Amino acid sequence: MKKIVGIRFKPAGKIYHFDSGAFVLQEGDQVIVETEKGLGFGFVAVPPSPHESVKTGRALKKVHRVANEKDHRQRGINLDLEQRAFSYCMNCIKEDGLKMNLFSVESTFDASRLTFFFTADGRVDFRKLVKRLVKEFRTRIEMRQVGIRNQAKMCGGIGRCGREICCSAFIEKFEPVSIKMAKQQGLSLNPTKISGQCGRLMCCLTYENKTYHQLKSQFPKIGKKIRTKEKAGKVIRHNVIGRRLAIRIEDGTEIEISIDEVIN
Repeated sequence: MKKIVGIRFKPAGKIYHFDSGAFVLQEGDQVIVETEKGLGFGFVAVPPSPHESVKTGRALKKVHRVANEKDHRQRGINLDLEQRAFSYCMNCIKEDGLKMNLFSVESTFDASRLTFFFTADGRVDFRKLVKRLVKEFRTRIEMRQVGIRNQAKMCGGIGRCGREICCSAFIEKFEPVSIKMAKQQGLSLNPTKISGQCGRLMCCLTYENKTYHQLKSQFPKIGKKIRTKEKAGKVIRHNVIGRRLAIRIEDGTEIEISIDEVIN
């Protein structure tokens, strides 16, 4: 019975499935696999499991071998090539006055292709740039324009929480984030406080949104008049986590009560 293994090529990157063949692999092992662009250097993210346990839409490519010393040397050569390509391309961009922000260069394992990742406000005519890169490195060149959130994921960094940013650490796929989530959680709507390094709303706003939505459904809406055994007033504020709410009674005084004190 065939076994498949989950391989990542980048930290927090998408997991791809491969036929592990006769290899005995553990999580974290470094392997060389067959990809559509040739051989690739990856890390075992999910240990081998029976083929029927994971549904795949097409035939699986195979794990070519466990990475050896020669492969690690080749990877080092590739990293040096990527750095040289980045520096050269940056100089070309400045000389040609192109309005693009280059932030990463990736080489295939066999160095047969260099991919240049950049962000830009609009379309960029980089035909002249590609010709200069091909002439310099004598290999296939691919220019790939990506979004600002993808740039943050690829570059990494430290968030305002003091930890590695989530998209770079473990998020595989970006979920929609809206300002409504910040309102739901009673957070400040100051953009500088709820935006990540990418300038977009922080991905972590989605983590507790469902819980807040469920808890808030038990609370009377703000502005609604409610009664307790002793007082009556209008709801002015929620403390969802503490299961408490603030009300303003007839004499204008504000008091805080438990949600359990409200008489339906």
